[in-house]
Amino acid sequence: MPTIYEKLRADIVTALKARDSARALILRSADAAIQRTSMDSDKPIDDDLVVATLRKSVKNLTAANVEFKKGGREDLVEANLKEIGVLDNYLPQMIGGDQLAVIIDEAIAETGAQSRKEMGRVIGFIKKRPDASLIDFGAVSKVLQGKLS
Repeated sequence: MPTIYEKLRADIVTALKARDSARALILRSADAAIQRTSMDSDKPIDDDLVVATLRKSVKNLTAANVEFKKGGREDLVEANLKEIGVLDNYLPQMIGGDQLAVIIDEAIAETGAQSRKEMGRVIGFIKKRPDASLIDFGAVSKVLQGKLS
């Protein structure tokens, strides 16, 4: 089974052959960001590095969209949404909904947290999970604020 990076590189070739220049540009930019991150951190390109780099790109594009909406630049918002859509195809599905609620409840029970002052302990416990990279800790924080008084 090919790695995420191998799939991305193959999709660049496919987009170029299909003359889909917009998709090819998005994928080439992602490839460049991955290679730059690899060189800067002096780490080999593996799935963890690719996912972290792509998540950072999606986060930056989402943050830029907030500013573009304020400035009335719907054209740039649409372009960023298209880029986010392409990049999301290479990211593993995030844990959310009921599954996230179960993880949070288990962490609260395991740590014995009862107040908001102990949120850091619960979040630290959740970050030690092997699937922590698939968890949105912003959402965890919001749920914890509602559960801990």
